[in-house]
Amino acid sequence: MKIVPDTSAIINGILTEKVEKGEFLGATVIVHRASVSELEYQANRGRESGFIGLEELKKLQELQRRGKVEIIFAGEEVRPDQIAVAKNVYVDAQIRKLAEEEEAILLTSDYVQAEVARATGIPVIYVPPAEETKEPPFLRFFDEGVASVHLKEGVKPMRKRWVEGEYVLETLEEKPFTRGELKRMANEIVELAKRDPKSYVEIEAEGATVIQYREYRIAIAYPPFADGWEITVVRPVAKVSLEDYKLSSKLLKRLEERAEGILIAGPPGAGKSTFAQALAEFYRSKGKIVKTMESPRDLQVPDDVTQYAPLEGDMEKTADILLLVRPDYTIYDEVRKTRDFEIFSDMRLAGVGMIGVTHASRPIEAVQRFVRRIELGIVPQVVDTIIFINKGKVEKVYTLSLTVKVPSGMTEADLARPVVEVRDFATGRLEYEIYTYGEETVVVPVKEEKPSAVEEHAKRSIQIELSRRLPFPFRVEVKKNRVILYVAPENVPHVIGKKGKNISELEEEIGMPIEVREEKAMPKITVRRKKIIVKAGGRGLVDILVDGEVIFRGRTDSKGNVKIPRDSPEGMEIEEALKDGRPVEVRLHEE
Repeated sequence: MKIVPDTSAIINGILTEKVEKGEFLGATVIVHRASVSELEYQANRGRESGFIGLEELKKLQELQRRGKVEIIFAGEEVRPDQIAVAKNVYVDAQIRKLAEEEEAILLTSDYVQAEVARATGIPVIYVPPAEETKEPPFLRFFDEGVASVHLKEGVKPMRKRWVEGEYVLETLEEKPFTRGELKRMANEIVELAKRDPKSYVEIEAEGATVIQYREYRIAIAYPPFADGWEITVVRPVAKVSLEDYKLSSKLLKRLEERAEGILIAGPPGAGKSTFAQALAEFYRSKGKIVKTMESPRDLQVPDDVTQYAPLEGDMEKTADILLLVRPDYTIYDEVRKTRDFEIFSDMRLAGVGMIGVTHASRPIEAVQRFVRRIELGIVPQVVDTIIFINKGKVEKVYTLSLTVKVPSGMTEADLARPVVEVRDFATGRLEYEIYTYGEETVVVPVKEEKPSAVEEHAKRSIQIELSRRLPFPFRVEVKKNRVILYVAPENVPHVIGKKGKNISELEEEIGMPIEVREEKAMPKITVRRKKIIVKAGGRGLVDILVDGEVIFRGRTDSKGNVKIPRDSPEGMEIEEALKDGRPVEVRLHEE
């Protein structure tokens, strides 16, 4: 029997495995020198597959010495440029030609190679990658709670365990691993990953190999990239649902109804990917189509969430495919380089809901990374929600919006410009403003200054004066000799008046310029001569709160209104609160 193995059969160990089992006992194995050239090329580029293949050839030589098989090297070697340009296509063609000339059986685990051989009449034995493999050598270091294992030559092996919300570093063994031990372990891991259909060699470069072995992400580094051999294995500690984070109903509602440009930020190991996985399942449960863009593909998501790697090494090509697929949401893990931010922005502006994962030590840093890379005016369209994760918990949530105004701290009206407001989602408090200043884009923290006694007195006087003229709720701020008047959007025309007549009269009465701003959350309350009319926006039970306390509970009429006598205790308290500018809240419990 004559056997011609191709490079895949050598690397995957199929040939030596069958010889050791006695299937090819006494056969003549003809190895094409092009296969040796390809293995040498891979090894010179620092790829583990090249070293594995050369190790297999050495095993084959040992089997020949034991009289189990005869080895012959035939054919011409190929140049590195032929391999680099044509990749393995040229080598595969040379191997098929040798099998045909020698009237030998081609042995391969490459499906395309096998199909081409059959089509051209060459006898072939196709052995697909094994469905079942033995356990990888690093599994013995993992038990419940272990998140990562760190092995380096000459250093005691370590691992990180998740204990009560933080990582604890443990020593595995007192004896360090040698270089030879780590090389053998790395070779075994790569070989198992190539055979396992649920595993992938994600990156294979000079001095580094990254493998996704089922739920384990394995980074192998070695000279010249690293100063020694090192293997790092990381796995998810726990799989959680969005319910486990105990998010407020307000945030859940935003995630479901409004947020379509979400950035999950946090320091390394904070639990960003775990939250992204929970968010994927949340959207999936709401009937949404969810995909991922990852390198490596290590998110633990359901089978119906397809995980895409960089197509031909380029994530932009992956994005092109996804724009044809049109998912409702895409998780981009992780957004790090400038091109990643540009791809994320292009997909979001194309109408795809995007969830990005990025490293940041503070919540605002996630925003700053976008600001430096895309036009300021479209930042809120690309990212509307920032979720900062720390120690496995949602620590902070920001919302972004664009408005035109005079930035905080400036007083002249002609300094108005587009400003991106960054607000704390829980409190609604403005924490940062982003705007252009000269040729620079600046991110400025907004500090809450305590008003002076003079400003408080002025505010009180202005509230009393305006309450005589404005028959609806409003809120007043006094800042550096100007008044900021907040009213509901539908009441802005009444405040301004025809050709600005009303606002001019108000400014003349109080002696200060007035800036009118919309506040959508302002309750719709109208004070009439005998009644206070509250528009609840629907029919049902209504609570009216002053300073956070319920002072009235009643049912709406058929038009969704509540009418309260002005001279009643509740009516007087509501009217007094409106005059003082204290918060009045209306809560409708629809039936």
